[in-house]
Amino acid sequence: MGSGWRHRYHDYSTRLYGPSVHTTWLSWIGDQRIAVGNLPTALTLPRLLEHGVTHVVNCRSTVQTWLSQDLAVERALIGPARVVHAPMWDFGQAQPPRLWSAATHFAVQALAEDPAARVFIHCQQGRRRSIMLTYAVLRLRGHHGAEAIALIAKHRAEARIVEAYTSSVERWLAAGATPVGRLRLRLH
Repeated sequence: MGSGWRHRYHDYSTRLYGPSVHTTWLSWIGDQRIAVGNLPTALTLPRLLEHGVTHVVNCRSTVQTWLSQDLAVERALIGPARVVHAPMWDFGQAQPPRLWSAATHFAVQALAEDPAARVFIHCQQGRRRSIMLTYAVLRLRGHHGAEAIALIAKHRAEARIVEAYTSSVERWLAAGATPVGRLRLRLH
């Protein structure tokens, strides 16, 4: 792990405002090459590479990523062109596609173009926002709704299916599943 100010800040901030000790840091969703997890800490961040993660979708709000500097250290570790941001708050209400649909396409494209790609999707606890985005990726990759939910539930015990979130995905799919909004990607 790096030694710059962002890495030190990330280390301290995730000790104070980090994931619950009751959530698993990473769970692979069967053979889908998709992992769901909680906010990477200084201890778990380097393990992403050990587990073969090649791409990251960070589903935490912009304010949360500023407080923890997790997005910056993920980009430093994985590469800025392989880490995207789907900035969402977890209020249990409909999530606008402009916040997450481009990130969904990013993950689907990475998995389709590279058989060695392995995508890690996370939020704070790995229970709700990351589950919604994982559901969207599975649906876009051809899984039926119930099948996607069952696959997630089987491999991520902490998963909480939020009806408003899955409905957001289903409305987006029914409208054509085109990316809405910009891909929050940093190339440098």
